[in-house]
Amino acid sequence: MTAALIAGLELEFGRGAGEALAARFLAAEETDFIWDARVEERWLGAYESVEDDDFELDRVAILGRMKGRWFVAQLIVDGEGHAHGMLGRRDFKSANTAREAFADAH
Repeated sequence: MTAALIAGLELEFGRGAGEALAARFLAAEETDFIWDARVEERWLGAYESVEDDDFELDRVAILGRMKGRWFVAQLIVDGEGHAHGMLGRRDFKSANTAREAFADAH
């Protein structure tokens, strides 16, 4: 996926620009990429927003794999399954260690 993104950006903006632009794009869209890369999810509870949102949000722990590394993250998700933000993320070398962290997430 990253190679295709870089190639497309280089077509649009010229050789050499693709990698830098891809890194910026991925950082800006990190929450969505992490959410889409999940293989398991677990509801942690309601998210208490400091703002008066007109809709309810939940805290969800996810386990996933991206770029050859396992991760566990906590995201803020609405009732329709759209991620709104990431509260934290940890990367792991092994699936077993990531699964242990996922089980302990609260």
